[in-house]
Amino acid sequence: MIFFPNCKINLGLNIIRRRPDGFHDLETVFYPLPLRDIIEAVPSDQFNFTGSGLPLPGNQENNLCIRAYRLLKKRFPSLPPVHFFLHKNIPAGAGLGGGSADAACTLRMLNQQFDLDLSGQELMQYARELGSDCPFFILNKPCFGSGRGDVLEPIELNLSKYVFVLVHPGIHMDTALAFSGITPTLPARPIREILRAPLPAWRSALINDFEAPAIRKYPELVTIRDTLYASGAVYASMTGSGSSFYGIFEKQSVPSIRFEQNFRVDILK
Repeated sequence: MIFFPNCKINLGLNIIRRRPDGFHDLETVFYPLPLRDIIEAVPSDQFNFTGSGLPLPGNQENNLCIRAYRLLKKRFPSLPPVHFFLHKNIPAGAGLGGGSADAACTLRMLNQQFDLDLSGQELMQYARELGSDCPFFILNKPCFGSGRGDVLEPIELNLSKYVFVLVHPGIHMDTALAFSGITPTLPARPIREILRAPLPAWRSALINDFEAPAIRKYPELVTIRDTLYASGAVYASMTGSGSSFYGIFEKQSVPSIRFEQNFRVDILK
């Protein structure tokens, strides 16, 4: 069975307060985009994992696909061994949720492939154990996120008449380190209120709290945002804790964007 996990972007991201458990309460809107990995699970005599495409950071044992399999194996001891094939196309440490998407798709795939009969809510709960962004990819539709980002409310938001340009500078951002540069505070305006305004008005109001600290650490990032706006983006921002930026363009005005640096650029329609 083959699944194609997609990425997400954050439309605004406010870090509101630090929680007693060490995590942070936040508010954001998750929006899915069609930049995809490929994951396949084939029944096997023994458990195996094969990766291809972009490099997989860290220890393979910590890969979220493997962790998702082992989480289900605890509840379903009869779950047979599989050989996972993961082709990475979504950059890691980019704020695009690629690892979280792979984990959520693994849960969904194994549930379907081996008739585990888990409900959507049960899949959501398993996803929460794997990471704060993982539950979003169980729903995989525009959602307002609160709590750690794992409390989700689907919203009506259709941006299909726009084109998204994703720019990844090749910088791997450490999420824990990114949070250390944030001073939690209540936003001047709630994200949902801002998103009700016409899209051009987002530029002056819709903020990602991680963006300014990331630019202080990596000044070259400001070039990405400025180039997107100079090229005609209606709105541009960093996604998640970075380091990828996105620009939202009218379909008739998407330029050929080039950077002097060797940045990856994906145009998603």
